[in-house]
Amino acid sequence: MNTFDVIAVLLTLTAVFGYFNFRYIKLPTTIGLMLLGLMFSLLIIVAGQFIPEITESATRFVAGIEFNQALLGIMLSYLLFAGALHVNLGDLANQRRIIAILATVGVIFSTFVTGSGCWLLLKILGINLDYIYCLLFGALISPTDPVAVLGILKKAGAPKSLETKITGESLFNDGVGVVVFLSLLAIATGNMQPTFGNIATLFAQEIIGGLLLGFALGFIGFAMLKQIDNYQVEILITLALVTGGYSLASQLHISGPLAMVVAGLIIGNQARSLAMSRKTEEHLDTFWELIDEILNAMLFLLIGLEVLILEFQADYLFFGLLAIPLILAVRLVAVSLPVLILKRSREFSPGVIKALTWGGLRGGISVALALSLPKGEFRDLILTATYLVVIFSIAVQGTTLRLFLPKREDA
Repeated sequence: MNTFDVIAVLLTLTAVFGYFNFRYIKLPTTIGLMLLGLMFSLLIIVAGQFIPEITESATRFVAGIEFNQALLGIMLSYLLFAGALHVNLGDLANQRRIIAILATVGVIFSTFVTGSGCWLLLKILGINLDYIYCLLFGALISPTDPVAVLGILKKAGAPKSLETKITGESLFNDGVGVVVFLSLLAIATGNMQPTFGNIATLFAQEIIGGLLLGFALGFIGFAMLKQIDNYQVEILITLALVTGGYSLASQLHISGPLAMVVAGLIIGNQARSLAMSRKTEEHLDTFWELIDEILNAMLFLLIGLEVLILEFQADYLFFGLLAIPLILAVRLVAVSLPVLILKRSREFSPGVIKALTWGGLRGGISVALALSLPKGEFRDLILTATYLVVIFSIAVQGTTLRLFLPKREDA
């Protein structure tokens, strides 16, 4: 099946399931589409017990999509830029300390504690998995997913300051998480020696390079937007900035996600206030909101369909279920420590820790990173556990997040 046919099938399923969800189920779009995709996949699996060709054809279709390439190589750039476009830099600056700690130290802490806890769990279950692969699982499951977070926060009614914390963390920590994951993967596959110098060099190249490229792209885009007043051309400039910028970041081996976040912040703040007419601003927002909604819908449908390519084993499923409370406990500690430390210099509402803990959703990025692992027995184990955590995060945490939100605005 060619690329056009794949897109046609996905768009059709997304539209049908989106209609069915809006008309009858009335869940948030992202959650509804994922659950309908999951139910559709399970129905295909059941039908395959009687007509094997159905399951075989559907599995070949989903396996041919290459989810990790579709998300990390294409969709993520547009989703991150669209998300950053509506984040106020002033609000972000007010929460900069907690966001910076959660997006850096929090990710690294979570990676090693989660990885170590999973290594112990697997030993208890009688499953031998090298410690480095446990750390890989910790790295891919630690970052909160900006796509899942932004899609659900819109409907949750979070206080503005809390929304800024969760959104800011999710926009920046995926870039850090991907770099940690790539470092550990290079060590696991023997492509990099685990020395401080090698790891520090990779971090500097990816993170600092991504931030600098994002600033450069943002200000080039701002300068071009400031000199014209034609919303069609201005939208085209932002589209080229994202597409060309993300491709350039890949060629330079620097963090494309961080570059897109920074560029989106500059266009959404500096360019919005100084380089856009009211008409351009309205059209630009409408365009990127549509891009965001369509790609979000397709992504969460894909997450539901990915169950078709999983190899289910009882011990893998059991480990995945045990990993859920472990990951939540680690998240609780990773959130609590910086909040308790920063409380000495600023106020937090009483419910901010539980809100940040429960609002740390995992999503498509974790699944994509798991799918990018080299083939082997450990890959099926990690992929199964990742999938269960993501399904729980979106279906359970996403639908109940409103219950954990504080009522005070100083969250």
